[in-house]
Amino acid sequence: MYCSVAQARSAGCTGTDPEVTAWIEAATERITAYTRQAFEPLSMVVVGDVTPGGLVLLPRRVRSVSSVTPLTDGADDAPSLPPSAYRVTSSDVLGQIDAVHLTWGGWDDLIAGAESWAGGWGSLLGEHEQVRVEGEFGTASVPPVVVQACALLAAHIQAQAAPSDADAAQDPTLDVDDEGNNVRIEHTDGPSATPVAASASTGSTQVDALLAGHLNHGPSLIGGV
Repeated sequence: MYCSVAQARSAGCTGTDPEVTAWIEAATERITAYTRQAFEPLSMVVVGDVTPGGLVLLPRRVRSVSSVTPLTDGADDAPSLPPSAYRVTSSDVLGQIDAVHLTWGGWDDLIAGAESWAGGWGSLLGEHEQVRVEGEFGTASVPPVVVQACALLAAHIQAQAAPSDADAAQDPTLDVDDEGNNVRIEHTDGPSATPVAASASTGSTQVDALLAGHLNHGPSLIGGV
């Protein structure tokens, strides 16, 4: 989550700790969809296109890569590449980009298609247009502006979800507290395994303005969160 329960309460969120946590998680998901960034270390799988020069741009800030696997048209994927077959750069380093750079030189005589007599990695990778990258993505810590945005958005989402007295009277299934908030919130532990779709807004113009400097205009997310 991008802010604490106490920070969300300071921004106007109310309810029990589990209820406030649910609003924070909803705000975190919206911020992730809007910025197309991960503001905390998160293990995920992404898919990237391979350029003719072997460059694979990644849709999130990369911290480490555990495996790179060429995608095939068949039922089985090709073997994962050894670390010697690629190098990783991260925007954590000023002037660098988030990418996997495939090595066209070199070979591995134990992997079919990558043998020295078959053209090495260049021959194997030349048949694939995409690779699947597994690793850890996101920033080391949540930027202060994102913390503030998450707290404000959690309170904003809660306020939007509060039904009027007329709504509550018409729908007896609403679970409404003394302040008129609908507190029936589905809550699950841990990050969602479902990819978060890109969004044009968080739903709050104030929060959108706070996050303007953190928008990711890189390649679209294909897999992961």
